[in-house]
Amino acid sequence: MGILILLFLFIYSTWDNFYRNRNLPPGPTPLPLIGSILHIKKGRLVKSFIKLWDQYGSVYTLYFGSRPVVVLCGYETVKEALVDRGEEFGGRGPLPVMDKFAQGYGIGHANGERWKIMRSFTMKTLKSFGLAKKSSEWKIQKEAQYIVDEFRKFDGHPFDPSKKLLEAVSNVLCAVIFGNRFDYTDGRFSKLLDIVDETFQLASSSWGKLHIILPSLIDYIPGPHHRIIQLSEELAEFVHERVKASQKSLDLSSPRHFIDSFLIKMEEEKKDPNTEFILRNLLVIVHNLFLAGTGTTSTTLRYGLLVLLKYHEVQVLGHKEIDDIIGRNRAPTLQDRNRMPYMEAMIHEMQRFTDLIPMGVPRRTTKKVTLNGYTLPKDINIYPMLTTVLKDPNCFKYPTEFNPENFLNEKGEFKRNDAFMPLAAGKRICLGESLVRMELFLFLVTILQNFDLKSPVPVEELDITPNVSGLGNFPKPYKLAFIPR
Repeated sequence: MGILILLFLFIYSTWDNFYRNRNLPPGPTPLPLIGSILHIKKGRLVKSFIKLWDQYGSVYTLYFGSRPVVVLCGYETVKEALVDRGEEFGGRGPLPVMDKFAQGYGIGHANGERWKIMRSFTMKTLKSFGLAKKSSEWKIQKEAQYIVDEFRKFDGHPFDPSKKLLEAVSNVLCAVIFGNRFDYTDGRFSKLLDIVDETFQLASSSWGKLHIILPSLIDYIPGPHHRIIQLSEELAEFVHERVKASQKSLDLSSPRHFIDSFLIKMEEEKKDPNTEFILRNLLVIVHNLFLAGTGTTSTTLRYGLLVLLKYHEVQVLGHKEIDDIIGRNRAPTLQDRNRMPYMEAMIHEMQRFTDLIPMGVPRRTTKKVTLNGYTLPKDINIYPMLTTVLKDPNCFKYPTEFNPENFLNEKGEFKRNDAFMPLAAGKRICLGESLVRMELFLFLVTILQNFDLKSPVPVEELDITPNVSGLGNFPKPYKLAFIPR
């Protein structure tokens, strides 16, 4: 027994000396092996981080196991790091639930030259296939009409719209990546979407949170978090089958979609031993695009429709503006956006209020840097708490309420706000941000143009607090009726 006590005292004194010599921003005292986990309440990960902000200020340190993590809170601090000093804070920090699959490939998990090359190619190629252009607008309009037709099939009976929204949003991305949309009854497509949805849910589950906080220990504990790797490999296999089909009919002079363009680049650089244009990068990039490009938009729409059920008066004002500007006989266009300040404000407020990625995606410093008077070493992991930006009382009149007036001036005109960064900001901002904005506007306006949203339960019983809150915020399951207008 005495030997165990001496061993514990030795480990603790060694750890304490190591910890105190790190000279990092203040934070709760960590314990050996488990770090700061005792300061994080079960099921209240994000709220625990916010409570520590109140105690230690806008820059503080936590320990995930033995690994220090610097947490940034509030608009001014997060903006300085991500926007003003985007180069120094432009590295990607670890995401243990995904890193075992990605292994540094692709875009979302890459750093250095690989990240620069892959991101540049992907942005250029997506733009060439219509990202944020007229052709993408047409794809979204077409898919919006498909989903309206699907909703009409329920004949006003309430149902959970989650799967239908995910199908519509995913098909827009499929058209760019694979060159075609899928029928909603296609079994392969349905399996693909099940993979995307389950991956998101597991990543933000209690197991996913533990994997973030105790990465070195949780690897050895059985649990559903290990299934994320299997799901990611299944998604990669689906993409690989599409790649092999594209290779059989590839025309090196005429790419049909994103995969063709990458395959052509692979062919051009096949003799370069250092090329980044390899199959694994392609598979992980498409994996990144699906998780970032479909889950974000579909979840925002799903959460947004729930909020509109709760705040019926906002839905009524949206209907009025749609009827006044567009009417009910033509499809909405992106040109309508500039003439529809209330809908723009409503959509921005949906993104702000639903707070899809409350903890942001982890960053990493690329060099030694000073922030708010603290010196941070190179390669330290950073968590930019986007929730503290989107709900900063210094930036929004109604920080904790859903109110489109957060984005309207006294004249009822749309008012931009620099603190609006639902998908991060700076050099690592979401690749598909412009596509997300297009989809949210065209899908939501088309839905409201055609339907009144009705809840099968009393409005007072609707709970709009997140069902899961960790890496992502997800609404509680609900049903609604789409009543034709």
